[in-house]
Amino acid sequence: MGNPIFGSSSRSDAWGTKPGSPVGFRDTANMSADQLQQMYQQPAATSADTGRMTIGGTINKTAICLALVVIGAAIGWTIPALMLPGALVGFVLGLVNAFKKRPSPVLILLYAAAQGLFLGGLSQFLDGLYPGVAVQAVLATLCVAGVTLALYRSGKYRMTPKLNKMFMIGMIGLIAFSLLNMVLMLTGVIDGMFGMRGGVLGLVIGVVAVLLATYALVADFTMIEELSNQGAPAIMAWRGAFGLTMTLIWLYTEILRILAILRGDE
Repeated sequence: MGNPIFGSSSRSDAWGTKPGSPVGFRDTANMSADQLQQMYQQPAATSADTGRMTIGGTINKTAICLALVVIGAAIGWTIPALMLPGALVGFVLGLVNAFKKRPSPVLILLYAAAQGLFLGGLSQFLDGLYPGVAVQAVLATLCVAGVTLALYRSGKYRMTPKLNKMFMIGMIGLIAFSLLNMVLMLTGVIDGMFGMRGGVLGLVIGVVAVLLATYALVADFTMIEELSNQGAPAIMAWRGAFGLTMTLIWLYTEILRILAILRGDE
């Protein structure tokens, strides 16, 4: 690609320049002193002005997604019957958003709302059994996410090829074990609220899952930072928001499960 400062005559005309002159530089010879002063006092164009992804824009979109999760959770808490529909819709939309090449803000927001319904119903159920466990899970999630972000910003927790391999192995193992556990519970082979994910084994697996979730957060932070530095289109900020929202929801459910197991042993 050529130097972006120089362009065709048609592009130069759109910027108010003469054909063949550098793009972005106006024909100052015919401008008055007031026009020159006004031009030089204008602020420099930011990434937002040029339609590029920014970290700030991603944070704003993530906040919107999390706000919808909270609203959905409030509804799900009030109407627990919406937990299962929310889980199913959230699962489907999660897969759709994960495999879409171009992120869809509408589908991402619908995903956040549906997951909120699921989390609200689940939290209401477990909080009814162990009062206060939902608030504890929210605070613990915020603490874990905050510490992870601080470690990432300090450079002490970063993605590496070795950790990537360990993460993939851990994720495959966790998914396989969770599917097996679900099948055994549905067929009545094992019982209990969490099946094989209860008791001491459940605590161990829960801790592993939380560690995997923190690494997923690091992967999200890395993706957002790299895409912003590369000048990705502004729409990609929704990809970062979706990744962060999904990971935080996963982190919360794992912490909620751990706390419920611990409270169940009291």
